[in-house]
Amino acid sequence: MSEDWVQILITYDPLEAEMIKDLLESGGIPVVLRSSKVSPYPVNIGKMGEIKVLVRKEDRETAEDVIKGSDENNPLPE
Repeated sequence: MSEDWVQILITYDPLEAEMIKDLLESGGIPVVLRSSKVSPYPVNIGKMGEIKVLVRKEDRETAEDVIKGSDENNPLPE
């Protein structure tokens, strides 16, 4: 039985990706981070720097609501 994973977000910031992963996992939503980055070479150019945040298809809506809710609770300073 294979699980269907869907992409909910792309970021170029590894710290942001880990924070989103921790946030979702604390709510019981499994998360997979995918990156094309080659670790010995800290290059973040174009698609090489992309970090894709993936969740199970059935968790997509909940995960998007959690992320949206965290943005509304912590607005960026102007």
